[in-house]
Amino acid sequence: MSRPKAAPLLLGVRHHGPGSARAVRAALDAARPAVVLIEGPPEADALAPLAADPGLRPPVALLAHLVDEPARSAFWPFAAFSPEWTALRWAAAHEVPVRFIDLPAANSLAMRDEEEREPADGEGDGDGQEVREDDTPAQDAVRPGDAGSGDAGSGDAGSGDAGSGDAGSGHADGDAAPAAVRIDPVAVLAETAGYDDPERWWEDVVEHRSGPAGEGAEAEGDAEPPYPFGAFAALAEAMTALRERYADGGHPQDAVREAHMRLCLRAAEKEFGPEAVAVVCGAWHVPALATRVPLATDRAALRGLPKAKTALTWVPWTHRRLARASGYGAGIESPGWYGHLFAAPDRPVERWLTKVAGLLREEDKHVSSAHVIEAVRLAETLAVMRGRPLAGLGETMDAVRSVMCEGSDVPLALVHDRLVVGDVLGEVPDSAPAMPLQRDLTRLQRALRLKPEALERTLELDLRKDNDVARSGLLHRLRLLGVDWGVPAASHGSTGTFRETWTLRWDPELAVRVAEAGIWGTTVLGAAEARASARAAEAKRLGEITALVEACLPAALSESLPHVMRALADLAALDTDVARLAEALPALVRTLRYGDVRGTDTGALTEVAAGLAERVFVGLPPACAGLDEEGAEAVRKHLDAVHGAVGLLADSLESGAPRSGASKSGSAAGSSAAGDAPGEGSGTGSGVGSGSGAPAPVLPHDGLRRRWYGVLRRIAGRDSAAGVVRGRCARLLLDVGEWEQEEAARVMGLALSPGTAPAEAAAWIDGFVGGGAPGGGLLLVHDERLLGLVDEWLVRVPPAAFTDVLPLLRRTFSAYEPAVRRSLGELVRRGPGGGTRDGGGPGVSGTVPGFGTGLDEARAAAVVPVVLRLLGRAA
Repeated sequence: MSRPKAAPLLLGVRHHGPGSARAVRAALDAARPAVVLIEGPPEADALAPLAADPGLRPPVALLAHLVDEPARSAFWPFAAFSPEWTALRWAAAHEVPVRFIDLPAANSLAMRDEEEREPADGEGDGDGQEVREDDTPAQDAVRPGDAGSGDAGSGDAGSGDAGSGDAGSGHADGDAAPAAVRIDPVAVLAETAGYDDPERWWEDVVEHRSGPAGEGAEAEGDAEPPYPFGAFAALAEAMTALRERYADGGHPQDAVREAHMRLCLRAAEKEFGPEAVAVVCGAWHVPALATRVPLATDRAALRGLPKAKTALTWVPWTHRRLARASGYGAGIESPGWYGHLFAAPDRPVERWLTKVAGLLREEDKHVSSAHVIEAVRLAETLAVMRGRPLAGLGETMDAVRSVMCEGSDVPLALVHDRLVVGDVLGEVPDSAPAMPLQRDLTRLQRALRLKPEALERTLELDLRKDNDVARSGLLHRLRLLGVDWGVPAASHGSTGTFRETWTLRWDPELAVRVAEAGIWGTTVLGAAEARASARAAEAKRLGEITALVEACLPAALSESLPHVMRALADLAALDTDVARLAEALPALVRTLRYGDVRGTDTGALTEVAAGLAERVFVGLPPACAGLDEEGAEAVRKHLDAVHGAVGLLADSLESGAPRSGASKSGSAAGSSAAGDAPGEGSGTGSGVGSGSGAPAPVLPHDGLRRRWYGVLRRIAGRDSAAGVVRGRCARLLLDVGEWEQEEAARVMGLALSPGTAPAEAAAWIDGFVGGGAPGGGLLLVHDERLLGLVDEWLVRVPPAAFTDVLPLLRRTFSAYEPAVRRSLGELVRRGPGGGTRDGGGPGVSGTVPGFGTGLDEARAAAVVPVVLRLLGRAA
């Protein structure tokens, strides 16, 4: 049996399948074509030779984007087991030219824009600004909403994405389907063969077929050598029958794409001869390429298509993004498993289960060689019982669950995530075309030893080390540019400002974000500086500019920081909303911490923050009057935030925030020179620097605290202020030692007096000991006078009002720890003075052990030996 003469070799494939990849390699070895045509954007012809570069390691993807709008982009992914990648490598090894023949990216991206502007036709996904790899099935033109249509059928067989549409599109009925119906060809073929799972059918007939070179087909008997083109001929015949039956049930753009493919095929046949041309494309398109359509018809189909200027390059890809779960249209269920089948054609089950055992051992699970042997036997037995030619992924995972995971799905989920899907990240060589910003980022990644990885990992930085400071600066600058390679995380084990914790993971879409950021500059630092300055000029709200200040300071943007500070000063001077000022102050003060470990000049920021604090002091008391419940709760949160910010700001002024390149004494002198005019800052903006000229006066640290405490006293004594606000002010004054417990008890007594409405008194209690106040419950445990006042007030509440205040009281006390609630319950049950009753010794409560007013020496002595042992001292 031989290949037909005077006709191009049409190799219909599944875009990501090891069986298809091996079959393509065998067919090309047998045919030895003079040119290889591959389904993909023709603009990538110049990038095809890079497939011979050992530095280009799959998985990788062709990235196409509009030059003027990089966010409009598309990917064409390739894995090591992709037939198109195999064809690229074969052509490079045999010095055969490669040409991509699909619709140009210049047309497909422009067409997507037009479709998104016309959502009525039902094809747009409304996500035009996003990088959507599901719009770009492998080797397929980009279309909105085309989650793998068209070439899915192309042999993306068995994925549901693979066909040109839904697996359940009505293919089982006996009536001819209309042209608008989109089908999944492999699902139809699998159902015809009696399979309910298209993936399983595809594995049985292609991926697990034996034969020389793994071509996916076997000869009948031994008289004739295997025919390397038989599988492709059978698949082409099946696709032809499906297209006849379902009236070309593919994506509406398939006709345009196939017209362009035929034009490219004609040109190659004319140049090299029909028998010297090999085409690697989705199997769904093979019947259309085999059909001879008049040249004028194809040209007419392409006439008038929109066009845009595009740029293409290679970018790293990941196995996880090849998975269908990621939303990728031509995705597969198990890219890691397919990669293993391609890399280990001999004894795949044994090698796979050895990998699984190694992974489980790394996670401290005991797995021996005997487990592996038994799992292999079980997988092979299951394959025989199920009538499969070879144990597939289902059989191996069942064996892993039973033998290695002891029936648990928890370690099995780890195996699925790390091996079945996988986190392999491809690599792109320096010789690949890239934007200047991408090249600078690559240089910095190497210099700082920050390798991009697909697997999420935690990075701990010590900002006392120069290299870690540089790493932190890079990650902060990238976040300013919208490239969220790293995300700040909570630090564990240290509360100092010299520690930073990041969660790093490189996603392929970040390459598009880098391309988008290229409009701001050619280096990461320059682009971040330009972007920060632009955001400062665009900011309309104080919250926006304070967030920008927080981002700029750790990013060490010395060029743009003066512009940002000027914008901050201007907005702060014009903003009269006390709530926004109170919201902005903590964010500003938090940034002062970075001056301690980064050597950043925070003098100007300190001046602005101090002026802002003065305006908050003046405007806050009037703002606390006439508030409803929601407004009062918001003011309580502002009080807590401003209270903490004032403490940090006063500490910064006291220590003298360090200046970059200046001595400590010089820094302190600079801070002191920025002195204080307490009478200024009356809320008119005079306390805020203008960003240029003479610096604004700054309050001394002691005066700053004293003024804030005075504000709290005024609010706590105002009857017009909401009860929850007055209660919180009283608590803050007690915590800092401005009020003794006697004064706090006096104020509480007034707030809970019979003349106060029950609802208002309950709100005061919530502000004083509730709302997440630190140690709110312990305060009542250790001060029985305060607890007694609450108890007396609660007893006096009329029954009708008790129902109204009960929800608020429940919210207040339910926030306490269980142990605190138990202690309060015991104290209330015991009643006033219960702690002074003797039941067995001085200071020992006769009712409740452990709640006496004195020390129970007998009980304390029992734990002394244990404490001494813990301290390492002899008992």
